[in-house]
Amino acid sequence: MTTAVIATSRSHKSNFRWVVLALIFLIYMIAAADRANIGFALPFIRKEFAMSNTEAGAILSLFLWGYAIVQIPSGFAVSRLGVRRLFSWAMIFTSLLTGLMGTVSTVFVLKIYRFALGIAEGPLPVGITTTINNWFPGKEKGMASGVFLSSVKFGPVIVPPVCALIVSYWGWREIFYFCALPGFVLAAVWYYLVPNNPAESRFCSEREIDFIADKTVQGDAAKTEHTQQFRFLDRLIFGRAVEPLATSGSVFRSWDVLGCAFGYSFQLGISNVLLAWIPTYLLTVKKFSIMGSGFVAAAPWVGAVVGNLVGGYLSDRWLGKRRKPGMLFSALATAGMMYALINSPADPLEYGLLLFATGVLLSLGFSAYMAYPMGLTTKQTFPIASALVNTGGQLGGAAAPLAVGFLLDGYGWDYVFLFMAAGSLMSFLLVSTIREPLPE
Repeated sequence: MTTAVIATSRSHKSNFRWVVLALIFLIYMIAAADRANIGFALPFIRKEFAMSNTEAGAILSLFLWGYAIVQIPSGFAVSRLGVRRLFSWAMIFTSLLTGLMGTVSTVFVLKIYRFALGIAEGPLPVGITTTINNWFPGKEKGMASGVFLSSVKFGPVIVPPVCALIVSYWGWREIFYFCALPGFVLAAVWYYLVPNNPAESRFCSEREIDFIADKTVQGDAAKTEHTQQFRFLDRLIFGRAVEPLATSGSVFRSWDVLGCAFGYSFQLGISNVLLAWIPTYLLTVKKFSIMGSGFVAAAPWVGAVVGNLVGGYLSDRWLGKRRKPGMLFSALATAGMMYALINSPADPLEYGLLLFATGVLLSLGFSAYMAYPMGLTTKQTFPIASALVNTGGQLGGAAAPLAVGFLLDGYGWDYVFLFMAAGSLMSFLLVSTIREPLPE
């Protein structure tokens, strides 16, 4: 009887991968909040510790420099050791360093903790994209990547209003104490529930394992449709059948991977500037109240959640797993929105709607950057390719807030928005040169 029950439980169609995706969303929402809270706390920190715009920009960028330098080592570590342990320990150290930021007594110590936070959190995105690649079939990877990236943006949605409430009742230090607590619990939950691949999970049935591996007739039919339905579009986006990159050396030599990384660097740079500097802009230039700034500063990230989910769904279902169209459209549209922000309205509601639209358009292509290397690599080399793309993104994300600090000290906000528009156009040109991987 017991054997029969076990056999039945393994043969039914489970959907445990969606539990994994929900956990990914929750964990990275908290991790994103741990990095985003500095943007809201910064004006209050500067009242206690005097610093120039350039020095403030350096503090914002230090997290991303630490984050960037551990991407490729994390990719090799995940490729060899798997996700489970590395991911849980990274979450624990992320939470610990978040809490320590509330204890600082000098700007120098704040810089050290901010840089160390980036190193601690760095392995998380490689672990998550590898988990998505291992736990989802090809036709769901774009949507799953969109859910992951929406969590990155949902953190900043909840951060401004929550931080405004905390500052109103306590102070800026308590922001970091509150944000640190959930990560410790979630690290243990991940370790208990999510092994390195579905075959090792006691919650994942054989039918779901086969479905994830695309061992179905429908999967073969989808590949045929993939090659026949969009012939004109494939010519425009350089759609090609490509040989999977089977070695780490081939990943580092691939212009497709490198071009994706460079394009992502400009887009993520824009995202990080909005994340780090918009609260200061709203308080000092628009003269919004603390609570008003909190809600308006959340608007682009509400839009980003929508953009990531819609972009992932469109690339999976409407575009036959093609990733480049979303990247290209998003880059062009974002350049236009940066120009629109130069002449932005003074009314908080109208400005919030403009930021919402900016978030949607900026994020439509973000899931594509995460899913694109999945079509170029093997399961073994994907963590390295993902780490390389994310390294490019984080380097751009680190440089952009610092560059904005220089622009603000020497010029003004109009030049900041023009700088971001130019970066988005550069992203469009770079992505135009890479191939769209298609099955043979």
